[in-house]
Amino acid sequence: MLLDAKRYAIKYAFFYTAIIATILFVPLFVYTSLVLDINEAKNRKELQRVALKIVAKMESYNNEGIFVYPRFLLYKSGLYDENFKPIFTLLDFTPKSFRPGYHIEGKRRYLIIQLPKNLYFHASYLIVSKEFDPWQIYRTSIGIGIAIVLILLLFSYVVLKNFSQPFEKLNQALDNFIKDSMHEINTPLSIISVNVDMIARKMGENKHLHRIKAAAKTLANIYNDMDYLIKKDKIEYKKERIDFSEFLQERVDYFQEIANLRNISIRVSIQPKIFVCMNKVKLQRVVDNTLSNAIKYSKENAYIKVYLKKQNAKAILTIKDYGIGIENPQKIFDRYYREDIDKGGFGIGLNIVKNIIDEEGITLKVVSKPAKGAAFIYFFTTA
Repeated sequence: MLLDAKRYAIKYAFFYTAIIATILFVPLFVYTSLVLDINEAKNRKELQRVALKIVAKMESYNNEGIFVYPRFLLYKSGLYDENFKPIFTLLDFTPKSFRPGYHIEGKRRYLIIQLPKNLYFHASYLIVSKEFDPWQIYRTSIGIGIAIVLILLLFSYVVLKNFSQPFEKLNQALDNFIKDSMHEINTPLSIISVNVDMIARKMGENKHLHRIKAAAKTLANIYNDMDYLIKKDKIEYKKERIDFSEFLQERVDYFQEIANLRNISIRVSIQPKIFVCMNKVKLQRVVDNTLSNAIKYSKENAYIKVYLKKQNAKAILTIKDYGIGIENPQKIFDRYYREDIDKGGFGIGLNIVKNIIDEEGITLKVVSKPAKGAAFIYFFTTA
């Protein structure tokens, strides 16, 4: 699979931006909280200063003439009696609480001061209020946060794109090499298979020819896996209506020769005329890799069971072996994972199977006991 420098840069730019932004947002959050606390302390101090001015104005009144109540552009205030009824007020709201101290209600900030009784026009409370919108601070912090994210994203993208370009070129060269190698392998592989069949017809079958044919088929299965991996993101695999019963029998016949090398028989029970809607290449990868693994991990002189039956709207394929079993069923679909490295292979077959069944909505159940064998049960939707 080719490394796309642009896609790689975009993917990991978001990833690294998210990590770094998360780290940077912690001090930004702390900074925002501190700014809010400072502003609330400032509001409280300002309200206290205005309250002192009003009290000083009332104290300076000597009961001669009309008392002119102090007014302020940014502040509103009022005098209230002991029952919290207004004596004189410029407030346009009724406080929810008359407890002395600093209060916050939405955008309103107000300070309640308890006055000495019968001293200031029989008022018991002085309330001073102002408007304060904390969202101004939040908007500033959000703007800073968005700017940080955008700058980090752009910086990460540029750095990662430049960083990945040499690997993209190397990956492209490697991909071209694999494609050329695959093409070169296909031709001699086909020649081997054709000539072995010709020799078998002229000289008759023998164990040496069987071994050559089985080895060629094993190599062909690996070749098909590699070919699928190279092409799967580049071509569209169109679906068609397939006679699954006939298709499965053909693949069993194909693999029987490989199984014969280890004296393994494949016992089949296939209901006729079961159809599925799927691409043949994908279906072959599922069946071939499962059969290949069953043969690979079976004991010599054993047998493998292959069942295909229709149940309601499902075609149920079961491939069961009586070999070494699976110790880690949850890992067998990981690419390059192999239960037994002595058995050979690249560890890509079941990973291909997992990708295909996920794409096609095929359910798989794996039943296994170490040293007792394993069963792969597939549930296809019939067509």
